[in-house]
Amino acid sequence: MSLFDSLGKGLLDQVLGKSGPDNNLLGAAAKMISSSEVGGLAGLAQLFARQGEGDAMSSWISTGKNLPISPDAILKVLGEGRIQQLAANLGLSNRDVESGLAKVLPQLVDRLTPDGKLPAGNEAADMLGRLARQFLGGK
Repeated sequence: MSLFDSLGKGLLDQVLGKSGPDNNLLGAAAKMISSSEVGGLAGLAQLFARQGEGDAMSSWISTGKNLPISPDAILKVLGEGRIQQLAANLGLSNRDVESGLAKVLPQLVDRLTPDGKLPAGNEAADMLGRLARQFLGGK
């Protein structure tokens, strides 16, 4: 099983459940992070730092324990517009998206940074793109 397969299966099993109604959230999060608007993991880290949540993001990147993040902090970092767009695309409430991302993002970032640092080059972008395609299909 490749790292990609392990990442996708592990996150779905741990966070969303095998039959969870919002199992497209992982793909939507990957697509959002890899968008030019966010700018990949480095851009996401900058968003978190600008909104005072850099310590949480840094903990997900590091090899240590992941700090939790609240749904309200997710809303503050990503903004209402991004949350509403994800909710509309997934057919979920804004609060469900915020809560889901509070669970998914720490694990997603942690698994994309196994060496405790942001990946060089396009490695993370490629992985995020494949996750988005796997869980969202052609969306």
